[in-house]
Amino acid sequence: MIDLQFSDDLGTATELATLKRLLSRARVHRWAAHALRSPHEADQITLRIVGTVEGRALNRSYRGKARDYATNVLTFDYQREPFLAADIVLCAPVIAREAAEQGKTREEHWAHLIVHGILHAQGYDHETNQRDALEMEALEVLLMQSLGFANPY
Repeated sequence: MIDLQFSDDLGTATELATLKRLLSRARVHRWAAHALRSPHEADQITLRIVGTVEGRALNRSYRGKARDYATNVLTFDYQREPFLAADIVLCAPVIAREAAEQGKTREEHWAHLIVHGILHAQGYDHETNQRDALEMEALEVLLMQSLGFANPY
């Protein structure tokens, strides 16, 4: 099961409605399910869309980085076997800013970061070493292309 949640600090009602249209349950479910290696009916994945305040607080509390900032995606993987249990937090303002800076559509960048988060939940990690990073990035490229998007890198 993939649950989609929106925090209360995502801007005006109009901004929230626009974001919810972009991130329809069907679209988000398709992107997330596409990245699952071995989908299981008991999978429990929550995708939480947050604003900068919550994203910054979670990043500070759980990543232990010296810099205090909101990051684009945080993955909390609780269990991988016999089914997947994870929370994936995506920071909407950071993702919007990055999409503009990188010349991507918001849809394309959201799809990539959801795929990225799902891969992290399954144990992929681009921060351990260069080999793991290359493996994860190559898989992301393949998944994004199979979803009809360009290479995200």
